Amino acid sequence: MRIELACVPGAPDVPNEDLVAVSLPSSGGGGSLVVLDGVTPPADGDTGCVHSVPWFTARFGAALHGLVGTRHELPLAECLAEAIEQTAGAHRTTCDLTHVHTPQTTVVAVRWDRDRVEHLVLSDSTLLLKAPGGALRVVFDRPVLELPPPLRALRDRVRELPLDSPEQEVARWEYGRAVEELRNVEGGFFTAAADPDVARRAVTGSTPRAEVATLAALTDGATRWTEVFGFGDWEALLGLLRKEGPHELVGQVRAAESADPLSRQHRRGKTHDDASAIYVEL
Repeated sequence: MRIELACVPGAPDVPNEDLVAVSLPSSGGGGSLVVLDGVTPPADGDTGCVHSVPWFTARFGAALHGLVGTRHELPLAECLAEAIEQTAGAHRTTCDLTHVHTPQTTVVAVRWDRDRVEHLVLSDSTLLLKAPGGALRVVFDRPVLELPPPLRALRDRVRELPLDSPEQEVARWEYGRAVEELRNVEGGFFTAAADPDVARRAVTGSTPRAEVATLAALTDGATRWTEVFGFGDWEALLGLLRKEGPHELVGQVRAAESADPLSRQHRRGKTHDDASAIYVEL
């Protein structure tokens, strides 16, 4: 078995809001991983919580990975719900967990044994599953990608307006507000925050172990390689991970970001983003 990972902050002086965890039980044949991408709060910092996003991802990630790796009788969605509840219990008395910006994160969780590979994806991180015969399956949480037409139009307007112009700043603010109105509400998209019920919104599945040769889990800071900079499709991205490893993938993303610091050629919400990737050959 081969496992390689990278978890790189967007800037060296800013705490990393991503988290990657992997374990291989001593009994052999099985393992699990969790990849989180904490949601950066708005610029005014109002979250209703006294804790930071890195605090939340560390606490929640430890709870989720522990459950995924040891409670094999629990489906991954139940592990997710329990981890959310445990983490909420750790700061419910000090924080307003009903606040729309309470610390939250995207989730990818994978668990495998000698017979099957189970997966869960919530929000905009990505999971790649490749069969021994070469077929590649890309697992997304579709509601995150399928924005309502008016919101897509507003996003496109942000991209089309002159960079850093007053008009773009207004449009960007309107777009951000519209996106937040869809967060963790019916008809919108969901992240792991304080409500265990969001676990039922996650994309889950199970695949026979013999049908998965390799897998990769990536936050959207790493998937910029394909989705923002267009260096290649998902097959090419997985091929780069296989040949050069996750640090090379992130390195290429960082180089592209630095070559376009004002997002003139490749529009994105921030110049650099935390980027995490884990590559596994079963």
